[in-house]
Amino acid sequence: MKHFIYFIVFIFFFLGITVCNAQVYDNTSVSRNSNTSFIVRGSVFDAELLKPIAGVNVEVTGGEYAFTRGDGSFSIRVKIGDELVIRSEDFDPVYYTIKDKQNIKLEVHPIKEELTKAPSSQKESYIDILDQAKSLYKKDAAAAIDKVVQALSIKPATVNQRTESFELLGDIYSYWKQYDLAVTNYKKSLKSKSSISTEIALARAYFNNKNYQESIRLYQDLSKKRLNATQEVQVKEGLGDAYVATGDYVSSITNYEEAEKAISEQQKVSDAARINTKLGEAYDQQGVPQAAAAYFNEAAELSNKEKSESSIRAKDRVADFYSKNNSYEAEIELRKSAIADLIEVAPDSISNNDAITLQKQNYKIGNALAAQKKVDEAIPYFKKSISEAVSQEDLVVEKDARRRLSEVYRDKGDYAKAAEAYEAYKEVVDLSYSRKEQEISQAARFGKEIAEQQNRIISLEKDRELNENRYELYYKEQALAEERDTRQKIIIGSLALVAALLLLTAFAMYRSSKQQKYANNLLALKSLRSQMNPHFIFNALNSVNSFIATNDERTANRYLSDFSILMRAVLENSEEDFIPLSNEIDLIKRYTMLEHFRFKDRFDYTVTVDKHLDVDAFLIPPMLLQPYVENAVWHGMRYKEEKGTLNINFEQRDSDTAVITVTDDGVGRTKSKALKTDHQKKQKSQGMSNIKKRISILNEMYGDRIDVVVSDVFENGEGTKVTLIVKKA
Repeated sequence: MKHFIYFIVFIFFFLGITVCNAQVYDNTSVSRNSNTSFIVRGSVFDAELLKPIAGVNVEVTGGEYAFTRGDGSFSIRVKIGDELVIRSEDFDPVYYTIKDKQNIKLEVHPIKEELTKAPSSQKESYIDILDQAKSLYKKDAAAAIDKVVQALSIKPATVNQRTESFELLGDIYSYWKQYDLAVTNYKKSLKSKSSISTEIALARAYFNNKNYQESIRLYQDLSKKRLNATQEVQVKEGLGDAYVATGDYVSSITNYEEAEKAISEQQKVSDAARINTKLGEAYDQQGVPQAAAAYFNEAAELSNKEKSESSIRAKDRVADFYSKNNSYEAEIELRKSAIADLIEVAPDSISNNDAITLQKQNYKIGNALAAQKKVDEAIPYFKKSISEAVSQEDLVVEKDARRRLSEVYRDKGDYAKAAEAYEAYKEVVDLSYSRKEQEISQAARFGKEIAEQQNRIISLEKDRELNENRYELYYKEQALAEERDTRQKIIIGSLALVAALLLLTAFAMYRSSKQQKYANNLLALKSLRSQMNPHFIFNALNSVNSFIATNDERTANRYLSDFSILMRAVLENSEEDFIPLSNEIDLIKRYTMLEHFRFKDRFDYTVTVDKHLDVDAFLIPPMLLQPYVENAVWHGMRYKEEKGTLNINFEQRDSDTAVITVTDDGVGRTKSKALKTDHQKKQKSQGMSNIKKRISILNEMYGDRIDVVVSDVFENGEGTKVTLIVKKA
């Protein structure tokens, strides 16, 4: 048990060391080296209102990053000499250099709102700015891109906002034929969020940038995904275009045909006309003119069923095929129809570089008529082409139309007009060269502006990614710290639980041991009591036997009667550890009377009870005095030559103590042992041994309540005095 207690003490000592280590974990490393990082805590307050400010960015230059909490507090890992930067939109940045490990309290002065912020009615949201960019980009690419940059600068930009912004940038660059930049921005959009429509736009940008294999691979990946009908047409058509570019006409035709099937289910005439045109071109380039003609004719019929930009383009491409095959009447008819549709539809997105402009259609009609030697009919169309080109500032078409007009006048024989037209042609050529130089210069400036703005976008993205990395690193460190604290708590909790279990086990063992010992003591007491009863009975029956042996029947009967009363009282008390002192006095009186009845000629006795003694307040083990009285009679006075005296006295020493004395003037303990016979010496005294064991067990179970002292009465060793001290429970 002692070793177990030592073990428990060791467990608690170990737990105390563990807890202390956990508490000072972050500080020990700091104390060793002043250059080592440590956690500093602080708070940010409004200097005017003296209120904490939440959501303020707190960062170490080139290092850690944190935010203030709702109560304005923050904690961040720093080193001595680090510079803290406290930033917010509501006040100018505040800089603080770490000098020691003390808590920091920073007061900031918010910027006056009326001087720095626009009225709420003038604030532009992300959606408003992006809508402006969408409306601008076909007219002014630089302004549109600048709007997108402005939208991206709004914090915090969500994933959807970044996705939409970069997709719009891709559209802008695609429209202005900056396909490499379009590819870059479509990729950025997809990096933020996956989108099938953006992937299709990226595949088209790859195609326009002549990255045909990348385009094919992306279209093939898209074809394996779940697409709606429109997307399926776009993917199959895109694959067809890419295969045409690589010279794989068989694969292109297969994909165009699949696109056509998807279109027919939707019954979109203009789309069907466009795909039939592409099929015709593929067959034409493959060298199958009959199939090409069939598809072109189908495209021409379909394009007449709908007036749209797509059907106009289909008519133009079919007309080009007719022109190539000298089918001038069919070509002219289609181009006139295209012109009528153009005037009615008038799409704003058509630029001078487009093939379907009015000036180009009139120019091609004039060429078709001139090819048929219909000079007089061709001249008006060339003039219309020149007029449209002048109004649209299309120097390329104007130059070509004036040259052809000069040639037509020459073929007609009207050399004066031919010369006049030729002079006008030369002026346009000179002007076109000058304009071309301006366009080249503008294109260079445009490219530079675009590149600068793209660099701004890249810089914004890098800053965002850097901040995100900082946030991620900060949260990871926080998570690691929390995980470490949790792990320490689990370890400490586990050790505490183990210690508690050990304590419970020790307590259970101790309690079980105590209960077992108590049970053993009860069993031992019962055994000792069971030994006392036969011992007493045996001695009493010897007395009865002596009366019978002397033929004293009346005395024997009287003795047996008194003995039976005594035995009944003894048996009633035999199961109790303690009985009232009053009961024990009655028993000892009756027992002493019986012994005196046997040995009247050997001793006289007195039993004295102090009148102040509360005999019912004190408890005493049953039959405790009987062995001492028996010893006084049998071993003290029986061997005495003259008649002896036995005094039994009960008195109260104090309120909690009673003293019982059994005094005889017999031969004494030493002489009694000498007078014993050899047979008696061989027999061990069971009564005295029994009583000592009983007193020892009872004192252990109930505390030291009984004390026994045996002494000689006279200096010569005669007489014996037994003193029993009994204490209240």
